[in-house]
Amino acid sequence: HQSPDADDFLVQHFDKLCGLRVKEAEDKMPVEKGSIYFAPANYHLLIEHDKRFALSTAEKVQFSRPSIDVLFETAADVYHEHLAGLILTGASSDGTKGVEAIRNYSGFTIAQSPETAEVDTMPRSAIAAGVDAIVDLENIAPFINRMMSKGFM
Repeated sequence: HQSPDADDFLVQHFDKLCGLRVKEAEDKMPVEKGSIYFAPANYHLLIEHDKRFALSTAEKVQFSRPSIDVLFETAADVYHEHLAGLILTGASSDGTKGVEAIRNYSGFTIAQSPETAEVDTMPRSAIAAGVDAIVDLENIAPFINRMMSKGFM
Protein backbone atom coordinates (compact mmCIF):
# COMPACT_ATOMS: atom_id res chain seq x y z
CA HIS A 1 0.00 0.00 0.00
CA GLN A 2 1.00 3.57 -0.42
CA SER A 3 0.97 6.79 1.55
CA PRO A 4 -2.17 8.94 1.13
CA ASP A 5 0.15 11.69 -0.14
CA ALA A 6 1.71 9.53 -2.86
CA ASP A 7 1.02 9.92 -6.54
CA ASP A 8 0.99 6.95 -8.92
CA PHE A 9 4.80 6.86 -9.31
CA LEU A 10 5.24 3.46 -7.63
CA VAL A 11 2.52 1.83 -9.71
CA GLN A 12 4.02 3.20 -12.93
CA HIS A 13 7.56 2.38 -11.82
CA PHE A 14 6.73 -1.26 -10.99
CA ASP A 15 4.68 -1.57 -14.17
CA LYS A 16 7.78 -0.66 -16.19
CA LEU A 17 10.05 -3.03 -14.22
CA CYS A 18 7.83 -6.10 -14.01
CA GLY A 19 6.91 -8.62 -16.65
CA LEU A 20 3.37 -8.52 -15.27
CA ARG A 21 0.84 -5.71 -15.48
CA VAL A 22 0.87 -3.47 -12.37
CA LYS A 23 -2.03 -1.22 -11.42
CA GLU A 24 -3.93 0.20 -8.49
CA ALA A 25 -7.00 -1.85 -7.57
CA GLU A 26 -10.41 -0.23 -8.02
CA ASP A 27 -13.76 -1.12 -6.49
CA LYS A 28 -15.54 -3.91 -8.42
CA MET A 29 -12.52 -4.40 -10.73
CA PRO A 30 -12.11 -8.09 -11.66
CA VAL A 31 -8.98 -9.79 -10.37
CA GLU A 32 -6.98 -10.71 -13.46
CA LYS A 33 -4.40 -13.45 -13.70
CA GLY A 34 -0.96 -12.09 -14.48
CA SER A 35 -1.53 -8.73 -12.78
CA ILE A 36 -0.10 -7.14 -9.66
CA TYR A 37 -2.27 -4.74 -7.68
CA PHE A 38 -1.50 -1.96 -5.25
CA ALA A 39 -4.08 -1.22 -2.58
CA PRO A 40 -5.31 2.38 -2.75
CA ALA A 41 -4.33 4.58 0.19
CA ASN A 42 -6.80 4.58 3.10
CA TYR A 43 -8.91 1.67 1.78
CA HIS A 44 -9.04 -1.93 2.87
CA LEU A 45 -8.78 -4.15 -0.18
CA LEU A 46 -11.02 -7.23 -0.18
CA ILE A 47 -11.69 -10.04 -2.64
CA GLU A 48 -15.35 -10.86 -3.20
CA HIS A 49 -16.65 -14.33 -4.10
CA ASP A 50 -17.13 -13.27 -7.73
CA LYS A 51 -13.36 -12.59 -7.81
CA ARG A 52 -13.70 -8.82 -7.90
CA PHE A 53 -12.05 -6.30 -5.63
CA ALA A 54 -14.02 -4.40 -3.03
CA LEU A 55 -12.76 -1.28 -1.28
CA SER A 56 -13.75 -0.47 2.28
CA THR A 57 -13.20 2.42 4.66
CA ALA A 58 -14.01 0.26 7.70
CA GLU A 59 -12.00 0.78 10.88
CA LYS A 60 -8.26 0.22 10.81
CA VAL A 61 -7.01 -3.28 11.60
CA GLN A 62 -3.74 -3.52 13.53
CA PHE A 63 -3.47 0.26 13.08
CA SER A 64 -3.55 -0.15 9.30
CA ARG A 65 -5.87 0.69 6.44
CA PRO A 66 -5.33 -1.04 4.15
CA SER A 67 -4.75 -4.12 6.25
CA ILE A 68 -3.09 -7.19 4.80
CA ASP A 69 -5.13 -9.30 7.23
CA VAL A 70 -8.35 -8.13 5.57
CA LEU A 71 -7.02 -8.87 2.09
CA PHE A 72 -5.54 -12.27 2.97
CA GLU A 73 -8.61 -13.43 4.92
CA THR A 74 -11.02 -12.54 2.12
CA ALA A 75 -8.70 -13.93 -0.58
CA ALA A 76 -8.28 -17.21 1.35
CA ASP A 77 -12.05 -17.54 1.55
CA VAL A 78 -12.25 -17.27 -2.26
CA TYR A 79 -9.10 -18.99 -3.53
CA HIS A 80 -8.54 -21.64 -0.81
CA GLU A 81 -5.48 -23.79 -1.61
CA HIS A 82 -4.76 -21.81 -4.80
CA LEU A 83 -3.54 -18.77 -2.85
CA ALA A 84 -0.04 -17.75 -1.84
CA GLY A 85 0.56 -14.93 0.62
CA LEU A 86 3.80 -13.04 1.17
CA ILE A 87 4.63 -10.94 4.25
CA LEU A 88 7.33 -8.31 3.79
CA THR A 89 8.86 -5.69 6.07
CA GLY A 90 6.52 -3.83 8.40
CA ALA A 91 6.07 -2.43 11.89
CA SER A 92 2.99 -4.25 13.19
CA SER A 93 1.58 -7.75 13.43
CA ASP A 94 -0.77 -7.04 10.50
CA GLY A 95 -0.72 -10.05 8.22
CA THR A 96 -0.46 -12.69 10.92
CA LYS A 97 -4.18 -13.51 11.01
CA GLY A 98 -4.19 -13.46 7.21
CA VAL A 99 -1.33 -15.96 7.07
CA GLU A 100 -3.28 -18.20 9.45
CA ALA A 101 -6.37 -17.95 7.20
CA ILE A 102 -4.35 -18.89 4.12
CA ARG A 103 -2.82 -21.87 5.91
CA ASN A 104 -6.26 -22.96 7.18
CA TYR A 105 -7.32 -23.25 3.53
CA SER A 106 -4.08 -25.10 2.63
CA GLY A 107 -2.66 -22.14 0.73
CA PHE A 108 1.06 -21.32 0.71
CA THR A 109 2.65 -18.67 2.94
CA ILE A 110 5.99 -16.92 2.68
CA ALA A 111 7.69 -14.46 5.00
CA GLN A 112 10.62 -12.26 4.22
CA SER A 113 13.62 -13.24 6.32
CA PRO A 114 13.63 -10.84 9.30
CA GLU A 115 17.37 -10.33 8.80
CA THR A 116 16.72 -8.76 5.39
CA ALA A 117 13.68 -6.69 6.47
CA GLU A 118 13.97 -2.97 7.08
CA VAL A 119 11.44 -3.41 9.92
CA ASP A 120 11.17 -7.02 11.06
CA THR A 121 7.99 -6.97 13.19
CA MET A 122 5.56 -8.19 10.50
CA PRO A 123 7.70 -11.04 9.18
CA ARG A 124 8.62 -12.17 12.72
CA SER A 125 4.96 -12.21 13.74
CA ALA A 126 3.99 -14.21 10.65
CA ILE A 127 6.86 -16.65 11.21
CA ALA A 128 5.77 -17.18 14.82
CA ALA A 129 2.27 -18.04 13.54
CA GLY A 130 3.76 -20.49 11.04
CA VAL A 131 4.70 -19.99 7.40
CA ASP A 132 5.70 -22.45 4.69
CA ALA A 133 8.87 -20.61 3.66
CA ILE A 134 11.19 -17.89 4.95
CA VAL A 135 13.08 -16.23 2.12
CA ASP A 136 15.72 -13.48 1.99
CA LEU A 137 14.55 -10.36 0.19
CA GLU A 138 16.88 -10.82 -2.78
CA ASN A 139 15.61 -14.39 -3.31
CA ILE A 140 11.86 -13.70 -3.16
CA ALA A 141 11.38 -13.02 -6.89
CA PRO A 142 13.32 -16.15 -7.98
CA PHE A 143 11.43 -18.19 -5.36
CA ILE A 144 8.05 -17.01 -6.67
CA ASN A 145 9.16 -17.58 -10.26
CA ARG A 146 10.08 -21.18 -9.38
CA MET A 147 6.66 -21.65 -7.77
CA MET A 148 4.99 -20.29 -10.90
CA SER A 149 7.05 -22.52 -13.20
CA LYS A 150 5.87 -25.54 -11.18
CA GLY A 151 2.29 -24.47 -11.73
CA PHE A 152 1.48 -23.33 -8.20
CA MET A 153 0.42 -19.81 -9.12
